Amino acid sequence: MDKCSFCGRSRKETNLLVAGIAGHICDSCIEQAHGILTEEFKKKSSFDLDGIKLMTPAEIKTFLDEYVVGQDQAKKFLSVAVYNHYKRLMQPSADDEVEIEKSNILLVGETGTGKTLLARTIARMLHVPFAIVDATVLTEAGYVGEDIESILTRLLQAADYNVKAAERGIVFIDEIDKIARKGDNPSITRDVSGEGVQQGLLKLLEGSIVNVPPQGGRKHPEQKMVAVDTKNILFICGGAFDGIERKIAQRLNTRVVGYAAVENREAIDPTNLLQYIAPMDLKAFGLIPEIIGRLPILTYLHPLDRDTLRMILTEPKNSIVKQYTKLFEMDNIKLTFSEEVLDYIVDKAVEFKLGARGLRSICETIMMDYMFESPGHKIDKLEITLDIAREKLEKAERRLLKAS
Repeated sequence: MDKCSFCGRSRKETNLLVAGIAGHICDSCIEQAHGILTEEFKKKSSFDLDGIKLMTPAEIKTFLDEYVVGQDQAKKFLSVAVYNHYKRLMQPSADDEVEIEKSNILLVGETGTGKTLLARTIARMLHVPFAIVDATVLTEAGYVGEDIESILTRLLQAADYNVKAAERGIVFIDEIDKIARKGDNPSITRDVSGEGVQQGLLKLLEGSIVNVPPQGGRKHPEQKMVAVDTKNILFICGGAFDGIERKIAQRLNTRVVGYAAVENREAIDPTNLLQYIAPMDLKAFGLIPEIIGRLPILTYLHPLDRDTLRMILTEPKNSIVKQYTKLFEMDNIKLTFSEEVLDYIVDKAVEFKLGARGLRSICETIMMDYMFESPGHKIDKLEITLDIAREKLEKAERRLLKAS
């Protein structure tokens, strides 16, 4: 009588019994064996610095260039920060007289200029745990929202709950401008989602031992806390800081006094004031000085002009056009866009002032009907012409006008 060589159950007692040279194995034992293998592979594939090939800043930037168009200065800052982070982790024991300190980064740029894309692209090549968190949901402990410690919970999850690996990871905090206080002065009332969050972030950015709930704090209050040392965790923060140009303009105008006024005004580019950003502008926007001091590297992202948007549409490895082409190719349909269509999409994106995200939303509007209908029709080729693109977009605009 056939039975499982591992658990001894007969064929009638199992859903499936697989025969082998030396005996049989049932479906239940196969599932258990698969679970054991998965756990073992997790242990073996833990983040190990010994086997890392240290990439130079130039090599890191080259990798970023394959996915992100432009923003050379921001790429250089990120590449150097990641490179130095690896060197800090590989530094010999604490007996060394010189201890290298970490330099957290703050990226400032308009929406759609590539802050989050840079972070996600860096995550592709890293050998350390990497987590992207959103600051908009953070509040002080005890209030509706997420605790500041949830940032480290995400990092722990990315590290498969390997605490030592998480303690040398990298965290990207997006939308950090949303936790700015509403004015330059300390708030009189309790600001639980603004200044209160900034105060809570100080201990994380500076480096301290934080008790982290591995499953998130409020849903599982009975869980055991995990102690995480943030001294070696690199924090990269990003935000649009909408309206900070006015703060920069006010500061620049105060310096333009006397006979040199005209000359200095000509030296300033009014179309891209972000390039003149300074820590005092962040303070005027609503970040507390302690946070600014813990983000010593401050850089900006250029607004995207028409030529850059045109390159973003087609050139990167994961460009929007290549993504749509791949989607239709999976249904055995060859998708092509005429050059006039691509120029039209870019013109509309410039008009809407939504950056690279505007390209995606415009393409979705143009392609939606075809993505809905094409899989059920036996067609081999689909070409998007200027007339088609214009018709789809104008139809969507008329629908929006009626709704408003």
